[in-house]
Amino acid sequence: MATRIVVLGAGYSGLIAAKLAAKRTNAAVTLVNAADRFVERVRLHQLASGQTPRDLPLADLLKGTGVDLVVDRVTGIDAAERTVRLAREARTLGYDVLIYALGSQADLDPVPGAAEHAYAVAGAEDALRLRDRVAAGGTVAVVGGGLTGIEAATELAETHPELKVRLVTSGRFGEALSERARRHLGRVFRRLGIELRDGVRVAEVRADGLVLTGGEHVGADTVVWTTGFRVPPVAREAGFAVDARGRMIVDETLRSVSHPEVYGVGDAAAARLPGGGQELRMACATGLPAAVRAAGALADRLAGREPKPLRFRYLNQCVSLGRRDGLIQFVRADDSPVEAVLTGRVAAFYKELIVRSTVPAQRHPVVTKVVS
Repeated sequence: MATRIVVLGAGYSGLIAAKLAAKRTNAAVTLVNAADRFVERVRLHQLASGQTPRDLPLADLLKGTGVDLVVDRVTGIDAAERTVRLAREARTLGYDVLIYALGSQADLDPVPGAAEHAYAVAGAEDALRLRDRVAAGGTVAVVGGGLTGIEAATELAETHPELKVRLVTSGRFGEALSERARRHLGRVFRRLGIELRDGVRVAEVRADGLVLTGGEHVGADTVVWTTGFRVPPVAREAGFAVDARGRMIVDETLRSVSHPEVYGVGDAAAARLPGGGQELRMACATGLPAAVRAAGALADRLAGREPKPLRFRYLNQCVSLGRRDGLIQFVRADDSPVEAVLTGRVAAFYKELIVRSTVPAQRHPVVTKVVS
């Protein structure tokens, strides 16, 4: 009987892991995903602004691979029995090897009122809800000064110049970027008319906007929440070793430290560089090489070979600032910024090439050295 490999989640990491596992082993590979479409998560701010991304049916992306697709939502895992429970299927799905890639979602719980009144851009349904909301116009307050917040604010402001867009963040604006990068961001925000409030904390989200910790009210017809992500509780509930955030703890080959038949990739796994080094941040750029290494390690072990550890270094951070501007922040191996940047249309073109390349990578995955 062939080894049964079950992959949970068909995002950037899960899809490529499933296809590589099928390509490099003789196992029977099943991919479980809640939807029948591949979501280009790095384009969700575009979807929220009203643009139409490519339609990418998973069946088309899996054609000819031998991977069996199950469209259903995972509700739990029995680690002792090695079975997966699904929402719609009466049966359970058995596995010999599990690849856990259930990703992350927006965390709206820490601040009162956010779950009731704020909109997220962490999933396709979130982005579509926001798209319908901003179509009515008015004022939009984007909470969170990370790359997701910056991309959402600039995309909305460029696509809908009639909107009044403001960005609210607790930290220094662009604090993870170089001085040159921050200057460019400032110019872009001024050009697009985006109001900036940094160094302030949101205490409450209301239907009419935000309340800051000092009691000040920041009016908004729409609040967009881009700060904080959480992972599904499935790994914790299954008894897998997880960190404080519920992310599966994995070793240098992306294998669970508590369950050797399980691998974790993408946002739902806490992966580190060899030797217990730096933890990889949640990103497509880290999820893809982690998935490649996990599939390689799995194939090596099934063939009786000793797998190699994940090797990875950061190269840059790519930020879209609407369709006609961008920022490429070059970084050291540890992801800290250097002063070198690309800006403007050249940077926008660079970012678009990177984003477009993720789909061919899913169609035709190869084992390669990846940098970000």
